[in-house]
Amino acid sequence: MNRLALPALALLATLSACKPAAAPEATPVPAAKPPVAAAPIPATSAREEVAAAMRKFWNLRSYHADMHLEGGPRGSIDNAVDFVAPDRYRMQAAGRGSQVIIGDTMYLDINGRSMQVPMPAGTISQWRDPAKLADAETEMEVDAQGSAAVDGQPAKQYLVRVAKPKPTEITLWIGADGLPLQIASPNPLGQATIKYSRFDDPTLTIEPPK
Repeated sequence: MNRLALPALALLATLSACKPAAAPEATPVPAAKPPVAAAPIPATSAREEVAAAMRKFWNLRSYHADMHLEGGPRGSIDNAVDFVAPDRYRMQAAGRGSQVIIGDTMYLDINGRSMQVPMPAGTISQWRDPAKLADAETEMEVDAQGSAAVDGQPAKQYLVRVAKPKPTEITLWIGADGLPLQIASPNPLGQATIKYSRFDDPTLTIEPPK
């Protein structure tokens, strides 16, 4: 039941409890029984909020991600990833050129040289398999950790625990629009942080290197 219905129910209950004055010759009218109170609206659980954000993120047409790894043996590492549905990715790392993946083909651009590398079928598409999303929703445990801010944007913070493919704890920030703004997780090489932006940006395009 939507929230707008609650004031109406309260008003009906008040009117039902009021007994109008009867005329002397009239047979008294028994008071009407008050309506059964509506069941309280259950609060959305932290797990449901995170699952909804995952599904919304899954359906994006495009986004940009900035990834930062702190504490690695070679110092901090920064990568950038762009995605355009259904199967286009562009990965850029300082000093290591760029990689473009379209379907099952990887295009490498290293020091001005371009080359194509075929990939096993399904290498990338498996990560957008709806079954994997359903598995993640089923297996994860989520604890709400209150409000926070990501680069000045209001967000809700969650601690997410997943058991597959290996036990992992992830801190997730979800913005006011219900989409992930940031993810932080431990990594064998250090602490990894990913920030998301440019959701459904029509100017974000990915083409193979020429």
